[in-house]
Amino acid sequence: MTDDEIPEILLVPDPRLRAKAKPVGPGDADQVRALAPRMLDAMYKAPGIGLAAPQVGVGLRLFVVDLQKQETPAPMVFVNPEIVAVSEEIAVREEGCLSLPGQYADVARPERVKLRYLDLMGAKREIEADGLLATCLQHEYDHLDGILFVDHISALKRNMILRKLAKDLRLKAKA
Repeated sequence: MTDDEIPEILLVPDPRLRAKAKPVGPGDADQVRALAPRMLDAMYKAPGIGLAAPQVGVGLRLFVVDLQKQETPAPMVFVNPEIVAVSEEIAVREEGCLSLPGQYADVARPERVKLRYLDLMGAKREIEADGLLATCLQHEYDHLDGILFVDHISALKRNMILRKLAKDLRLKAKA
């Protein structure tokens, strides 16, 4: 992949989606600064509201989010994020994933979350979020540990989604 190329989003069952990403180190700074805008391009093109580096085959702890994609873009980049607090209150929200196109399920997660991370310049930051942003942050954070949203639902629902996705991908490949 060249520095200006939009990365391809991996699809389940690609094993790289299940690998735990390694922390971004000082030697990764240039790669991360080059990758983040390309990840945002891939996310906008898909279209989606979040994308983690493992979803484009890069095993680093990095993800991008933008809930404003239709209006004025407000991209956020999270390097080495760490969830430092979650609320006891749980919210159920329908989730989908660019690595499981067209598949959705209700997922229960903490309603609020506090995340500590580095920005692209290496500055320490913190964000507290609720609602859709909290769900999105937790969803993308999970990707860094090889966890997919379907891992948070019943085995029956998960198997139905994975079978439907496999069928959809077979049909698409034949077309």
